[in-house]
Amino acid sequence: MSKSVIVAIDGPAGAGKSTVARSVAQRLGYLYIDTGAMYRALALWALQTGVDLDDFHRLEQLARQARIEFQAERVFLNGSDVTTDIRTPQVGEAASKAAACGGVRRAMREEQRRIAAEQSAVMEGRDIGTVVFPDAQVKIYLDADPGERARRRAVETGLPADQVARDMADRDHRDRTRTEAPLSQAPDAEYLDTSGLSREQVEEAILKLVRQRTSN
Repeated sequence: MSKSVIVAIDGPAGAGKSTVARSVAQRLGYLYIDTGAMYRALALWALQTGVDLDDFHRLEQLARQARIEFQAERVFLNGSDVTTDIRTPQVGEAASKAAACGGVRRAMREEQRRIAAEQSAVMEGRDIGTVVFPDAQVKIYLDADPGERARRRAVETGLPADQVARDMADRDHRDRTRTEAPLSQAPDAEYLDTSGLSREQVEEAILKLVRQRTSN
């Protein structure tokens, strides 16, 4: 039996990780795992149950109790489809705060490793190549100009570009300065700036790298 392959795609918000990772997984026939959706699902549950986002002990408890599943590009939390609910700006902001909790990240890390233990997967997030799967066969760090990232997110959410830019700058700062698993490029990750590239060009660049890294 061939060993499963992990394609780890990291990078800041708005770099294009989710769209490209989903498409690459489909073309390779791999499982697609959106780790950001896992944090968003947890944040949604915290908001629904009134858990304070500064209460790291309770957040870790929720993270260990949560049943988060992926089925045909849908996200389920404790049996309920939350695919749409987790994509609001409020949940995104809450997820960024919850992700700063070390206990939450450890619980999510265990779950991410469990999900990808028996099959090849494309997994995207902010610490996949550095912490979750440091031995992944393929590591990519997707980035883009901050202005371009904000523009993309504004189109996606329908919010004013200046508001999105401010929120994104705050989130970037939290992601890069948190104590537990801060956002950073793994030394052996391929850096790919998506600013002037189409989705298809980014996708082909990643597929080429996968072929190079797994040809043996």
